[in-house]
Amino acid sequence: MLILVTNDDGVNAPGIKALSEALKEVGDVVVAAPDRERSAASHSLTLHHPLRMEKIEEDRYAVDGTPTDCIHLAVHVILDRKPDLLVSGINKGGNLGGDITYSGTVWAALEGNLMGIPSFAISLVEEHHLDYGPAARFAVTVCSWIDKYGLPEDTILNINVPDDPDLDIDRYCITHQGHKRFSETVVEKEDPRQRKYFWIGGTPISPEGGMETDIGAVADGSISVTPLHADMTNYKAMKEIQSWNRGQNR
Repeated sequence: MLILVTNDDGVNAPGIKALSEALKEVGDVVVAAPDRERSAASHSLTLHHPLRMEKIEEDRYAVDGTPTDCIHLAVHVILDRKPDLLVSGINKGGNLGGDITYSGTVWAALEGNLMGIPSFAISLVEEHHLDYGPAARFAVTVCSWIDKYGLPEDTILNINVPDDPDLDIDRYCITHQGHKRFSETVVEKEDPRQRKYFWIGGTPISPEGGMETDIGAVADGSISVTPLHADMTNYKAMKEIQSWNRGQNR
C-alpha cells in the first residue's frame, strides 16, 4: 500500500514524524507537507505565485505552500502513481465541531477524497502530555480497516484522539460533528512606530453535545471517529427555501 502523508503543522512537526514512522508498518510512506506551519489554511490553494519544493530526504518533501498544494504536487509530480491512501496529521490540537471549517488538516483529507483517494485526518486534542504514540497506533489500525473494508463513497474520517499516554485505543466512538461557541475577540495593539496591529482569537465557552458528538466523546476520554464529506448542502432546508419564491407568486 502506497500512503501519502501530509499535515498543516509543517514537515518537521513531531506529529507528522510519529505518524509517518508508524505507518511504515502497513505500507510505503511518502511525506509531502508544508515547509512551515500552515494552521487554519482550510482548503486554500496557491494560484497567484509559483510553488517551490525541496526533497529533504528519500520520500520526504517540503513545499512552500498549503496542505492542498502539497497533495497536488505529490500526486502530479512526486509520485509515479496515485496513492492508495492519504493520511493527514497528526495535528497538534483537536479539530472538533466547527473548527473543521478552518482546519488545513481536515481539508487536506477532503482534497484527497475529491481526487479519488481514500483519506482520513487525525488530530491530538492537545493537553500537557503531547504524546503522539496512541494517535499514531490508532492511525495504523484505521489504515488496516480501510485496506480491508474500504471507505463509503464521498467519505473521509476526521479522527480526534485524547492526549493520554495510557489511552486504550480500542476505546473509540463513531460520532457526528458537535458544536461549541467561542468568546470571539480581536485584540488591538500598537507597535513602536505607533501603528496599530491586531490579533484574532477566542476561547471556547460552551461546548455542546454528548457522547454521540466528537466533542463529547473526547471529553469523556474516547477517540472520536467522525465521517465527513465535502457536500455542505443543508438538504433539510431546501424545501423551506424553495417555498419562499412560491409564496411571493401568490
